[in-house]
Amino acid sequence: MPQIAQLAETYSSQIFWLLVFFGITFFIVGRGMVPKVMGTVELRDKQISDDLAAAQGARDAADEQEEEWRERENANRAEAQALTADAKAKAAERTEERMNEAQERLDKQLSEAEARIAAARQDAMSEIETVAAEATQDIVARLAGAKVDKRTARSAVKKAIANA
Repeated sequence: MPQIAQLAETYSSQIFWLLVFFGITFFIVGRGMVPKVMGTVELRDKQISDDLAAAQGARDAADEQEEEWRERENANRAEAQALTADAKAKAAERTEERMNEAQERLDKQLSEAEARIAAARQDAMSEIETVAAEATQDIVARLAGAKVDKRTARSAVKKAIANA
């Protein structure tokens, strides 16, 4: 085979040119392009880390603002509840005052009514005693034919009413 025979003659020349091209490639790619690519990668990594740090800072600030808002909201809610409780207490106090005033008026009316009833009862009892005394005088006069004076008839009626 003629190709194998040529191999020994061109072997050293091929190795020389192989080393020349690998050397040129090494210097162009290894010394020229790789540092630029690595610089770009490092710049991108730095930009990403800066962006992440800025995002974390913004998140921390947002969390802080949210916590402040929650504290204000809780304080406002507590204040509103206190105002509501105060209003309820005042309303209950006013209602209690009105109830007491109404109860006093009712008690006064009740006592006046009881006094009127007692007076009416007293008048009725004296009327009953008078009528009963007169009826007793008439009954005794008709049945026994005796005359009983008003004082005696009235005292007998009082005793009978007291025992009843």
